[in-house]
Amino acid sequence: MTVKIAVLPGDGIGPEIVNEALKVLDVLNKKFALNATWQEATIGGAAYDAEKDPYPKSTQSLVHSSDAVLLGAVGGVQWEALEKPLRPEAGLLRIREDLGLFANYRPAKVYDQLLDASTLKAEVVQGVDILVVRELVSGIYFGQPRGFEVVNGERRGYNTMAYCESEIRRIARKAFEAARLRSNKVCSVEKANVLEVSELWREIVIDVHQNEFSDVALSHMYVDNAAMQLIRNPKQFDVIVTGNLFGDILSDEASMLTGSIGMLPSASIGEKFAMYEPIHGSAPDIAGENKANPLATILSVAMMLRFSLNREDLAEKLELAVENTLDAGVRTVDLANGAASVSCSEMGDAVCKTLEALA
Repeated sequence: MTVKIAVLPGDGIGPEIVNEALKVLDVLNKKFALNATWQEATIGGAAYDAEKDPYPKSTQSLVHSSDAVLLGAVGGVQWEALEKPLRPEAGLLRIREDLGLFANYRPAKVYDQLLDASTLKAEVVQGVDILVVRELVSGIYFGQPRGFEVVNGERRGYNTMAYCESEIRRIARKAFEAARLRSNKVCSVEKANVLEVSELWREIVIDVHQNEFSDVALSHMYVDNAAMQLIRNPKQFDVIVTGNLFGDILSDEASMLTGSIGMLPSASIGEKFAMYEPIHGSAPDIAGENKANPLATILSVAMMLRFSLNREDLAEKLELAVENTLDAGVRTVDLANGAASVSCSEMGDAVCKTLEALA
């Protein structure tokens, strides 16, 4: 059966890294009978430039008719002066909300081949394999009211951090289900000692655990301590479940355990739709220079194969191809630690060649 993928390259390095992922999909079609088709559309700043809308109706129509969405990155300084609803980031928030992508899976795995790329000691990070399950369509990024006002003669900005019970239940279930396929441990991260929304978060997570997932080990940790423990003893974690803001920060921190944010893929899952993207940004400082690391985007394709296209066999093949490429000593500049490096396109070519050898 043919599968249809909506491809949204976006801004900055987005088109470069997505191009390498499409090379991989082409190999999967030709050598492994994936039978995938894809169509590109705009999002973010590129969409604003083309249609004055960071998430235009043409893109919305395409993603709603696709089996999965592959996204590059959005953002850039040239759009920062726009009104907030027109900025590239608004397009990203809108597509997540539109598709109901409430669960964001962000794995942080340390490859033995890249131990020297991490700024932490090898004995601290070796064997680290963490999955951050981040709630993605609520919390402080979406809460109302929000805005600016004048109080006592000075400007005041405000946002609302809020979660409904049902929103907490569904993300908790996703985390527990993921843990059952891993090491059967969940750490719920919040700030229940000072935030009412976190008090509710902890209460509901405990209830879901006791009534549905008592076979999974559950622990709780305040977000400030979790940030410290990720550096001090990251191997204690298996699955971390947390809200939108905390998940955004902690998953980026976890990425540096691996040596580069350019190594981390993600999957954003809803009841019907799913979107796959690297967790790094658009990196406008190196856009167009063929320097970016495409591995996070390529590994996002592996997550797409696993979660949306029901091809666990090909997901494992692609992940093995990435590992074999690293075994061969191929490194982009962010991983090279001052040694010889390859370009973005050369890394993509190397993974494709390694993948073909597995056919």
